[in-house]
Amino acid sequence: MVPLEQQFASDNYSGICPEAMAAIEESNHGHAPAYGNDPWTQHAADAFRELFEKDCEVFFVFNGTAANSLALASLCQSYQGIICCDSAHVETDECGAPEFFSNGSKLLVARSEDGKLSSAAIRELATKRMDIHYPKPKVVTMTQSTETGRVYTPAEVRALSETCKEHGLSLHMDGARFANAVAALGCTPAEMTWKAGVDVLCFGGTKNGMAVGESVVFFDRKMAVDFDYRCKQAGQLASKMRFLAAPWVGMLGSGAWLKNARHANDCATYFAGQVAGIAGVKLVGPVEANAVFLAASDAILDRLRAKGWLFYTFIGGAARFMFAWDTELARVDKLVRDLKDCV
Repeated sequence: MVPLEQQFASDNYSGICPEAMAAIEESNHGHAPAYGNDPWTQHAADAFRELFEKDCEVFFVFNGTAANSLALASLCQSYQGIICCDSAHVETDECGAPEFFSNGSKLLVARSEDGKLSSAAIRELATKRMDIHYPKPKVVTMTQSTETGRVYTPAEVRALSETCKEHGLSLHMDGARFANAVAALGCTPAEMTWKAGVDVLCFGGTKNGMAVGESVVFFDRKMAVDFDYRCKQAGQLASKMRFLAAPWVGMLGSGAWLKNARHANDCATYFAGQVAGIAGVKLVGPVEANAVFLAASDAILDRLRAKGWLFYTFIGGAARFMFAWDTELARVDKLVRDLKDCV
């Protein structure tokens, strides 16, 4: 098989980072109890508790769709509603999974120009209708970092949490790129989450250098009651759980989760700096994490694709370039040179 040259369409294109791979290899010796009753799963869960400075409840699932959907389903009933942003992954890219796993909880969508929820938007949807014919709002889900590459500061998270509390809503954080947000802001994971009022976090590992796997972190253990049953029913209880948990041991124990995120963010910032000033190309929004959005004509983008580059244009028509733990600056420079040639 001929490997694909490094691309920037998605951070999911990247391989497994050395720390995660080494942990998998180390766990692959001898036998271990199944279904999470192994030392690796316990070690990984304890590592999360240490990272978050909290006696939280931790579960490991295969992918982000399952993590978000099962977490949201655990926070609301089928007749209740989930407030989200119009560009949120749960709204645009999860094939109705949140509604499916919650047996019908309706997504209540707030419009946003920059992909971030506001207290005003939450308040509007929470009070829009109070009659029995409309879903009763119960949960707010926010994305950190957002699909538009923005990050919420701890103060912004706290403001959203306070609004949630005013209206009796739980706060869920979709953290597929949580590490990138922490790296960008220089805060602690605790400051970003439970100290700011987040009830449940889905911490992404796949985009951060793992082969597969996300963690669902309940900061209030009472909210996690029977979540293991949800995982089992949804086909998310790995029989050989140690191979799902072991990479987290390597990532958290070595600090690779943060190192990887910083590198990806730095590469995004570097790329943005290199393309600034190119005629016919414009940065769309600030670069805050590991995503860069560019506005350019269809002709320019078509010529760039013809040179072999892969990227998406699904958010507002802008071209999205994602940077990963293994991004090579030489490859970024090649992209910049080709982009200049296309103008």
